[in-house]
Amino acid sequence: MLLRWKRRQELAVAAFSQQLKALGEANVPAARIGIEDQSAPLAQLGRAINELLDDLDRRGTRLKDREGLFQRLVETVHDAVLVHREKIVFANARFLDMLGMTAAEVVGKPLSQFAAPEYVELVANNLQRRLAGDTAAERYEIELVGKHGEVTRVEISSTVIESSGEPALLLTALEMLSSVPHESTPSRPRATITLDAMGESVITVDAEGRIDYINHAAATLLGQSSEQVLGKAFPDVASLVDENDRRSLGDPVRKALATGGRVTMGKRAVLVPVNGSLERSVEISVTPLKSNGNDFVLGLVLVMHDTSEMRGLTRQMSYQASHDALTGLVNRREFERRLREAMDAAQAGDVGHALCYLDLDRFKVVNDTCGHTAGDNMLREVATIMKDAVRDSDTAGRIGGDEFALLLVGCPLEKARQIADDVVRAVNDYRFVWKDKIFNIGVSIGLVEIGRGGGSIEDLMNSADSACYVAKKQGGVHVHVYSAREEANARHSGEIHWLQKLQGALRDNGFELYYQPIMHAQANGERGPALEVFVRLEAENGQPSAPPGEFIRAAERYRLMPHVDRWVVQAVLSALGRGGLKLPPGRSVAINISGQTLGDADFLEFVVDCFDHTGANPGDICFEVTESAVVTNLDHVRRFSAVLHGMGCEFALDDFGSGLSSFATLKTLPMDYLKIDGSFIANLAVDTVNQAMVGAMIELSRSLRFRIVAEQVEDQLSLDTVKQMGIDFVQGFFIGRPQPLSITPGPLQINTL
Repeated sequence: MLLRWKRRQELAVAAFSQQLKALGEANVPAARIGIEDQSAPLAQLGRAINELLDDLDRRGTRLKDREGLFQRLVETVHDAVLVHREKIVFANARFLDMLGMTAAEVVGKPLSQFAAPEYVELVANNLQRRLAGDTAAERYEIELVGKHGEVTRVEISSTVIESSGEPALLLTALEMLSSVPHESTPSRPRATITLDAMGESVITVDAEGRIDYINHAAATLLGQSSEQVLGKAFPDVASLVDENDRRSLGDPVRKALATGGRVTMGKRAVLVPVNGSLERSVEISVTPLKSNGNDFVLGLVLVMHDTSEMRGLTRQMSYQASHDALTGLVNRREFERRLREAMDAAQAGDVGHALCYLDLDRFKVVNDTCGHTAGDNMLREVATIMKDAVRDSDTAGRIGGDEFALLLVGCPLEKARQIADDVVRAVNDYRFVWKDKIFNIGVSIGLVEIGRGGGSIEDLMNSADSACYVAKKQGGVHVHVYSAREEANARHSGEIHWLQKLQGALRDNGFELYYQPIMHAQANGERGPALEVFVRLEAENGQPSAPPGEFIRAAERYRLMPHVDRWVVQAVLSALGRGGLKLPPGRSVAINISGQTLGDADFLEFVVDCFDHTGANPGDICFEVTESAVVTNLDHVRRFSAVLHGMGCEFALDDFGSGLSSFATLKTLPMDYLKIDGSFIANLAVDTVNQAMVGAMIELSRSLRFRIVAEQVEDQLSLDTVKQMGIDFVQGFFIGRPQPLSITPGPLQINTL
């Protein structure tokens, strides 16, 4: 008899699911419900529904009032049926009769409100998980309490449907036992029903704390059968420990029995089965089962939720947010957080710490000679050397391109000097081998003591940076302990030297332009940038040209970047205007504009005047701005880009993805191109995290109608990967290295494009 009732219920649910799908199609005649079982009860259901549909067809009715039609369909069914979202939105007459209530008393309330107390959590949890699309039982037994206390045991079945354009649950309640008054229910209302179909792990214990039931999911979680655990106390089956320090979290069963209240354990709980089965991260709730009318505890229900996968993902995301993807060391944000904790501890106690600021020597030689891939490999190897040279209690972090830092916790100054010397010695002894080349590098270290009255974190980092600057200038001395007066004098003299050189270059036209080609990644590509120009100081007396990073830092310090950018813009536009620089048809030249220059209110007028005087075509220019420059000067950038974009210039957002502001500002700026930061392109072919992030950037760009440029493409594999991912343009050492841009007297020839 029970099997026939279940068969009838399953077919009814399937019929309703099929009919609701038909109802969801606008202005489509109602489809007939196919009836597999022609037994009398089910045939009556099928005839009632199909007669209603035939009546609609005869009258030519279209399905405009879907909810009303659906309710009419449900009302013809003899089973108790309701539609549930967060709360009940519809219940048929059979369900209302079961509870002895009216629609007004039921609709708008959750089903769990009508369940017996011991089933409230079970019902609420199952409905929530089913609506969310998570794994949960599609069928289970509960007890419903009617208006006058009568109890009806029912089997609840649920299926996910679409109602009014939103997901909902179609629930049927099949009566299993006759209704009896609530007062006559058994005195042991424990959750010993058949729950093997549930995804949650459920265990019940008696008043003495002995296990008397375990469902299939719990047995799987514990790695033990019901015969092995029945009659035992929970500590004889498994223990709970903290995932961080492995300390015991105690017995949740004993805690619940002692307090008579609900006990929860989560966030950091790890379930350790006594038989050595696999440990799992769990969230546990223990709910007492009490007799009616008093607080006497009859037993407990334990519900265990396996959170291992979720916590693993959380730990992975936390690690990625706090660690440098290239070297595995902590990143600048995490390093500064730990440094702040050390400074607070130094202020509160007598324990001192030390901070080391490290800058690699001759790193640029590796990058320029062998490319960024080689440089990245060298940085990874150097990071390992640094980490091995410090103590386990210390922190090594990467805070910039080739800049690192060490936090030496509880370390006196003399011991810190010894550790710094060990790092210098290890790096000096290291040889980096790349193909047929061997490089030896060095490191300069600035050391500062962390004690009371150390100032802010910015002051401390600047002090260590200044000491590193002195160590680098002193040549053979690789470790320098901070002294405020020495650092100020050394840095001032060094910066004055750069100031004099920059002023002379601006006065005497002592800059020169370099260019790097940009190539289409796709066949039959559209218009776009053909090259990017860079500014360099001219070499003096046969010496190599100054590293761009050094003179640009000095130019920014002395607020000279607007003058440097004006020189670049005027030089490029003049060359285009007189024909000294010719571009392929439909292509443009990219010019970088610094954040300092974008903040100059007069710069826009200067650029417009340059176009007027030189006769250059605005469509031949693509201005590049970085994320950080946009955030710092957002209002100026909007005005600058809006005016020049209207004249025909194009704009590219450089280093996209290196900051957190990109997605919030993109919609408000007239950008044409996104240049994905080179750190995402490195190892793109094998790095699944980078692939996911680049894929997300591409999807965003397509939705905003931007074209994409990939920077730092260093080898054939990277080129093939970015092409497959649909990136539009590529740039990097594999495409072409930077080389001098000759803009007089003849036109530029770019053979690589």
